Amino acid sequence: MAAAQKLSCFRLPPLPTIKEIIKLYNLRAEKQLSQNFLLDLRLTDKIVRQAGNLKDAHVCEVGPGPGGLTRSILKAGAADLLVVEKDTRFIPGLQLLSEAAPGKMRIVHGDILTYRLEKGFPAQTAKTWEDVPPNMHIIGNLPFSVSTPLIIKWLEQMSNRTGCFMFGRTRLTLTFQKEVAERLTASTGSRQRSRLSVMAQYLCTVKNCFTIPGCAFVPKPSVDVGVVHFTPLAQPQIQQPFKLVERIVKNTFQFRRKHCRRGLEMLFPESQRQELTEELLRSADVDPTLRPTEISISEFRALADAYSKLCEENQGLIDYDFREELKLRHQAKRQLGNNRKGHNLHTTVEENVNDSH
Repeated sequence: MAAAQKLSCFRLPPLPTIKEIIKLYNLRAEKQLSQNFLLDLRLTDKIVRQAGNLKDAHVCEVGPGPGGLTRSILKAGAADLLVVEKDTRFIPGLQLLSEAAPGKMRIVHGDILTYRLEKGFPAQTAKTWEDVPPNMHIIGNLPFSVSTPLIIKWLEQMSNRTGCFMFGRTRLTLTFQKEVAERLTASTGSRQRSRLSVMAQYLCTVKNCFTIPGCAFVPKPSVDVGVVHFTPLAQPQIQQPFKLVERIVKNTFQFRRKHCRRGLEMLFPESQRQELTEELLRSADVDPTLRPTEISISEFRALADAYSKLCEENQGLIDYDFREELKLRHQAKRQLGNNRKGHNLHTTVEENVNDSH
């Protein structure tokens, strides 16, 4: 077994250390970009091990920065590593690493939030969704500022089987603030349970692998960091469109300290609110006095199915947004107030004219 593991590794030629790369190219972590460098290669190796066997794998690394995690991915035996880096300052150091691993590493200068990952990998890596996951991985030490919008984007693509999930059940190994990592993996009833918990767990097996102390990063962030591994499920636990599920979950958790009925009511126009809320809860067989954190995935599935049916029966319901209704109401009140002010001003002017005569 040890021999097989050794054969899967790739030995990089002597290179400057990550500290030397940072000094050589005068690199500095930008606070506004939430950048924190991980310099300890034992820790980057440990992150990469959570992804599984990378021998001959196709890997995309998100935000490689000075390249510490990049070295660990190459050493693990990846056949093709695509790195996507937004910050121009890191490109020369990554090019140095690419030259040390000829034919194994490609660099894209771009924003991972807009870059189309499906363009970066060959079609022959694809597997059917029900098959085993493809030999393809996304790995990244994510900046805190993009980690949540990025995982939401990938979860939606996972649901729709688009983007990098066109190739099958592509696995993700990513870093998050410890608090976010705990939310992603929180079980029903736990204090950390959140919208993110439900959205991730209905689509994936989610594992909180280990925690990296903040002091391991340069500069040291104010929080610790969690490493989370995602494996998409062959059959999602909720068989409804992502946006519909997201709407149910988001509305439920917007009043997380109140009974779930309070948030679910906001799915419906005020004129039908009580009637349709009662029908939704009755059809889904969900206790209206449950707190959002106490609702299981199976109960969210029942709510999503019941809401989908109500949308079919009530034209325009799927497009209803209580915030828009609230906004229109405020506008109407403001307009009414302006009209009254105008009327009062007009009356005052008339009175002054009459008095002058």
